[in-house]
Amino acid sequence: MCSCGWTGELYELDWGEIGEQKPAEAGAGAEDTCMQDWDGHTEEVERSAVPLPQPITALLFRLGEEIEKPAKSSPLAALRAARLMEVTAVQAGYWPAHDARQDTSPEQAAAALELNEDAARKLIARFGRWSPYR
Repeated sequence: MCSCGWTGELYELDWGEIGEQKPAEAGAGAEDTCMQDWDGHTEEVERSAVPLPQPITALLFRLGEEIEKPAKSSPLAALRAARLMEVTAVQAGYWPAHDARQDTSPEQAAAALELNEDAARKLIARFGRWSPYR
């Protein structure tokens, strides 16, 4: 299941036909089909999401890499860095959350953020620092 609420089609295996095959071998075809469905869904979601400027995407990727570097030798340092990144994200998202709440419908927000409507509402509320229930 995807965070947007999508669930792929159910592909059941016929255990009578499988016989003595190992489950991993017997289910390989269904697994490939499920992965194709998932790939198609994620591509569709990515097309509907609000695009991020490439410098931001690159910076976030690099930041994630840098935070992972001390993780083995000093997990608390990596955790502290992740916590500071979280604080920065909340600070940076405050006004955009307020603007998004006023300027977009729940459906638009969900599509742009690659979430379902409930998760998008809660995210905007968290960044905007108001209750998601009002």
